[in-house]
Amino acid sequence: MSGVVSVGFRGGALDIRDLTVGYGGEPVLHSVSFDLRPGEIVALLGANGAGKTTLLRAVARLVRVASGTIALDGADLGQVRTEDLARRGVALVPDGRSVVGELTVDENLRLAALWRHRGAARERAVNGIYEIFGSLARRRSSAGHQLSGGERQMLALGRALITEPTVLALDEPSLGLAPLIVAQVMGTLRETAASRGLTVLLAEQNVTSALSIADRGVVLNLGRVVADASAATLANDTHLRHAYLGF
Repeated sequence: MSGVVSVGFRGGALDIRDLTVGYGGEPVLHSVSFDLRPGEIVALLGANGAGKTTLLRAVARLVRVASGTIALDGADLGQVRTEDLARRGVALVPDGRSVVGELTVDENLRLAALWRHRGAARERAVNGIYEIFGSLARRRSSAGHQLSGGERQMLALGRALITEPTVLALDEPSLGLAPLIVAQVMGTLRETAASRGLTVLLAEQNVTSALSIADRGVVLNLGRVVADASAATLANDTHLRHAYLGF
């Protein structure tokens, strides 16, 4: 990974209010409320089953919201179709590093850029991703299934960033990666978010890594918010860490 390209993006403000979401009538999230200010990285923390993935899926309109609202820059996303969210500025990188294994790195990026960029603008956008992720530039002709776990995560991030989101939601981007690769991915995420003014909602079980790049943390336990504080405050709260974060 190399230098970060500043393109003057502006992060979106995401406001989550009294959100209740469940499956088969059983709530997983219970009246969850918090917000993300423009350009802020918020770490969404908690143990397995806390509701982190469900919340991200609700933001991406992949699960039905029982009650409550999710608003982007004051506009309710409740009636926005999932396929239209990217045009509103919301991008999700789900757990599993969503890349097309049969396509090359370059084809993956160009496919993701299709609706946003045309002609020379698409070429500039693809090259911009290669400037952020230098290892992808070296593997541009490799198929997705030939990449390492870290490279696949970088490609998944690149596919999201090329759509020029204002809000980026990521589900467990460190899962299964070696510590050195985790540090590289997190560092690049922090630098890229800063250079683009990008708002980031980062769901992670790797609490230390998440708090190292986050401005703020929101802790979920059994689908409820139990803490919402600065990253430094959460990292130094021994009781909270032992009770809810496992370290």
